[in-house]
Amino acid sequence: MFGLCRRALPPVVMATGALAVLSLCTQPVMAEDFVNTGYFGDVAIKGFDPVAYFTQNRAVEGSSTYSHHWLGATWYFASRENRDLFIKEPARYAPQYGGYCADGVSLGTVTTNIDPKAWRIIEGKLYISYDPGAADGFAKNPAKVVDSQKHWAEVQHTLVSEKLQTDWRKNTP
Repeated sequence: MFGLCRRALPPVVMATGALAVLSLCTQPVMAEDFVNTGYFGDVAIKGFDPVAYFTQNRAVEGSSTYSHHWLGATWYFASRENRDLFIKEPARYAPQYGGYCADGVSLGTVTTNIDPKAWRIIEGKLYISYDPGAADGFAKNPAKVVDSQKHWAEVQHTLVSEKLQTDWRKNTP
């Protein structure tokens, strides 16, 4: 009986250790990779000013002159004033779902390719989509907002899994 316990212990210890290491590895990934920076670079929402959607009611390209680093991404702004507003209340101005396509999130998928000109503000929150038709459909169907909120946790899990796989491939000789 003692022999069985000794043999069973190492896998349990190894599994516990692996879970502990994995949980440590995923913590920073979660914060950074929930902001859509596209396929290249680290610029959020393709360099558009998130504050301008609210203050000017239109999509406005930002400038690297007025930038701010938040959640592992660089955010561009059209003016110092907009940057300062964002710094004070980033969650108020940042797009929902990290700027991933809101329509895609409502379906439980990750769509990185967005069109910053395909956007809607619904109940004070910014949603960006991959094209104007998707943005219209999302805005006209309140169930899509509810669905996207339900699916966001699984989309985040997908993002973490993809990030861990990518990092593992990069670090494996």
